[in-house]
Amino acid sequence: MNRAETLEQLARLCRTGTVAAPVTEPSGVKELDAVLPNGGWPVGTVVELMPLSTGIGEFRLLMPILARLTRTERHIALIRTPYVPFAPALIQHGVQLDRLLIINASNEEDTLWAFEQTLRCKSFGAVVAWPSVVKDREVRRLQLAAEAGRSIGFLYRPPSAALESSPAAVRLKLQATSTSLQVDILKCRGARGGISVVVEEAPSLPSPVGTGEGKIPSSDYPLTANR
Repeated sequence: MNRAETLEQLARLCRTGTVAAPVTEPSGVKELDAVLPNGGWPVGTVVELMPLSTGIGEFRLLMPILARLTRTERHIALIRTPYVPFAPALIQHGVQLDRLLIINASNEEDTLWAFEQTLRCKSFGAVVAWPSVVKDREVRRLQLAAEAGRSIGFLYRPPSAALESSPAAVRLKLQATSTSLQVDILKCRGARGGISVVVEEAPSLPSPVGTGEGKIPSSDYPLTANR
């Protein structure tokens, strides 16, 4: 990743970001909106997602809000994705590709740097990142960046992170059931934590990711195996 080129691109996008962000953004998942504060993802925050394993629908959960944001005048960004974005499937989920920025960071330092810079850019409604390791003080920096940019930072972390404290506003542990995704709300600023909701699988939509082994059964997957 070239930091100078990334900053140049972000500077150009920030100059065009003029839309005021709301207090919350509906998740597009009714089960979640029923328990999230004010009926959606809180804007200006970091949301931690901790799936017990990969390929269980952890990225599908974000597709409604990511797609909806790209249909407004705001952008979204994916940073250091564990899978290669697959354009036809992203389009099928409703994502406007001209509002999508993909940053291929090669190490943890660049991943967190790009995450923070993108969150601060007011033209971005949401930023999703997959760092391997993130410390408490780094989450605090990301939280401050999200507040400054009035965006939402979705941070994927390993399940072991659930045992640690975090300044993130929302912390969710995700696990698969036979036909659905169970979302355990460990922490939720402005709402009650310690509850669980079950998100039913939507059979009409393709899964956003492949299997844990990286096998992609069809071209409908927005992300294909990367690393």
